[in-house]
Amino acid sequence: MTSDAVRRVQSGSPWEESFGFARAVAVGDRVLVGGTTSFKGSVLYGEGDPYEQAKVAFTGAIEALGEFGLGVGSVVRTRMYLSHQRDVDEVGRAHQELFASVRPVSTLLVVEGFVDPRILVEVEVEAFRGAEQS
Repeated sequence: MTSDAVRRVQSGSPWEESFGFARAVAVGDRVLVGGTTSFKGSVLYGEGDPYEQAKVAFTGAIEALGEFGLGVGSVVRTRMYLSHQRDVDEVGRAHQELFASVRPVSTLLVVEGFVDPRILVEVEVEAFRGAEQS
């Protein structure tokens, strides 16, 4: 793959087809993973539990990176969107468990809501080929 080639992967989310987007896109040395929740198919994992939803969502995003041969060590940016400020500590704990050794830059926002009111957390990750840490 040349450095300016673009490659896309899908996760099977019903919204990808109806909205026209990919789960992750690689272009050159960058890999971007779009908003990921704790839905797997039609099942929401961790309903009512922001920590579990964050862990499942980040795991899904990391799995998308795996399609490009990358893992947690290549993550340089994370974004976390929460529907409730009360969940900051629990989502932060999940983030710390996954990324403490990597220390990506990070943004955390409290938003009005999500497409499904049971969703408490949505995450995004950006990775850089060559950033992989041992």
